[in-house]
Amino acid sequence: MKLVPRAVTLNMGRGMLTLKKDSPHIFFVAGIVGVVVSTVLACRATLKLEETLDNIQGDLKNVNDVEVTEIETEQEHKKDVGYVYVKSGLQIAKLYAPAVIIGAASITALTGSHVQLSRRNASLMAAYAIVQKAYEDYRERVQEELGKQRELELFRGEKTEAVEGSKELVKLHDPNKLSPYSKIFDEYSREWEKDPELNRLFVQCQQNYANNLLHARGHVFLNEVYDMLGIDRTKAGAVVGWVISKDGGDNYIDFGIFNPGTTNFVNGWERSIVLDFNVDGVIYDKI
Repeated sequence: MKLVPRAVTLNMGRGMLTLKKDSPHIFFVAGIVGVVVSTVLACRATLKLEETLDNIQGDLKNVNDVEVTEIETEQEHKKDVGYVYVKSGLQIAKLYAPAVIIGAASITALTGSHVQLSRRNASLMAAYAIVQKAYEDYRERVQEELGKQRELELFRGEKTEAVEGSKELVKLHDPNKLSPYSKIFDEYSREWEKDPELNRLFVQCQQNYANNLLHARGHVFLNEVYDMLGIDRTKAGAVVGWVISKDGGDNYIDFGIFNPGTTNFVNGWERSIVLDFNVDGVIYDKI
């Protein structure tokens, strides 16, 4: 027995995995193409339908023109009429069968694509929720060990250093140690102005509006907040956000305007600010 080379099996396995990964897109494209083909075939069948109906009418006329004189002949006449109707139905079904078959296959392909994507999204949200729960539990354990304030300082990358030539201590904030949802509100934002006071008022007003929306509607997505601030949307922002819940969460939206390191912006000395949002995580399973 000749063994299959390992490289061949690896390539086959990789190909099957790629095919499985792309199967929703393949099903979707096949479904769209099938719908178009089915429509074309149905139109072509309709063009031939008139000729088929004329033939059916001719067959019925020939059967009805036969003179009925005896009981046996009447029974045979009914059988002939029934035969014509059955034959006519089969002709029409045969005419539209390709369109119906391809249309049904197209609907099946589109449905399969939707089902696969829905299952994958559900699995991804479940996995994300597990990771976030583990992360939150870890932060809680650190808070119990070091205290809530100290844990928050570590989370935000804050550290205290002495000013050179002075005994004064200042708290420094590392903007690189922020959550993946943080954004810089600067000149790249569509709503940014050169006036630092206007920027401060705008950001605070948007935070107030976002909180009003949260309590009025019950949920807000992060991308909606990005829109308020004139910041480009992200893929993560489409699934994470805030939700009013009794099972945990802050139940309020905080842009991080008054976090350590934002003093210059709050006092109107700087025109830009690093915003770090206190999202509740994926909220589809919490709404």
